[in-house]
Amino acid sequence: MLEQRIQQQFFESADLLYQAAENLSRPLSTAAQMLIDGITSGGRVLCCGLGLSSLDAQYMAALLVGRFEQDRPGLAAWALDAQAHGSSPDAALCRQVQSLGHPGDLLLVFESAASQLGHWAPVLEAAHAQDMCVIAITGSTTDELRGLLQDTDVQIRIPHSRPARVAESHRLLAHCLCDAVDLQLLGDGE
Repeated sequence: MLEQRIQQQFFESADLLYQAAENLSRPLSTAAQMLIDGITSGGRVLCCGLGLSSLDAQYMAALLVGRFEQDRPGLAAWALDAQAHGSSPDAALCRQVQSLGHPGDLLLVFESAASQLGHWAPVLEAAHAQDMCVIAITGSTTDELRGLLQDTDVQIRIPHSRPARVAESHRLLAHCLCDAVDLQLLGDGE
């Protein structure tokens, strides 16, 4: 019984990734080009998430500053801290975007829980006020961020309601973005 449930976890995750591959390749390509354009023109990448998604933001920032699969100079990226100084998480992120964000920078948002999407309005407004573009990597089967994003932003949405499946997919999306950046900056290292 337990072995079957474990196998089902693998099958469900693999099915989701397989089904999403075609629909996500275009927004992923757009997001990768935004990252490349921003980085090569001197912009920085501010990564953030709420709850467990903040770990995805930290992971992405570490891949950009450090390396993905090829050695390269570090890229200007860091993860914002949603728990800063006793503020509410959205207020803490807003303050950091307002103080650290500049025109030409990118805000890279990770959000795997649909219940958190309502907290993003002030953060996205702060990024837009700083003339930053937003890449929103989200989940859920609905499109809660549609009215908060501008034409210059991109949303990459995993069409699933289970946060665990969404979070697993977000790791692959981070890898796809880093691979695309490395390919453009370094060429095919194989």
